Amino acid sequence: MWRRWLAGVLGAFNALNGVVMLTDGKHWYDTVPGVVFTGPYNAHFVQDIGAAFLAAGLGLAARAWRPRYWAAAVTGAAFLAMHALIHVIMLVSMMLGLCSDEAWPFDIALVIVPAALALYAAFPGKGETRA
Repeated sequence: MWRRWLAGVLGAFNALNGVVMLTDGKHWYDTVPGVVFTGPYNAHFVQDIGAAFLAAGLGLAARAWRPRYWAAAVTGAAFLAMHALIHVIMLVSMMLGLCSDEAWPFDIALVIVPAALALYAAFPGKGETRA
């Protein structure tokens, strides 16, 4: 039950993030910590990524709604994990002095930790149906 609840919360968070990116990308770009350091605003690019976040969120939410849809959640969590891996590489580069990342606390709190939790929540727990 805990995994389903967590999948639902993460699904809602990521789906909402995707919707905001799709509908008000400039506001998203200007307010999310660290995003402005990645380059100039590109509406099409933000919307493309917003679509991926929306799909990931819906996949995780499907797991909360119906446990047997765990494969959809794994797919959504895979996107989040690959996105987080990019941020981990950036953090390692920062620690090695190869680049700077002024938003690293937000990278950890808003990207890396939620991705790890999504991977945990996506897979069925002991005693759950794997249908």
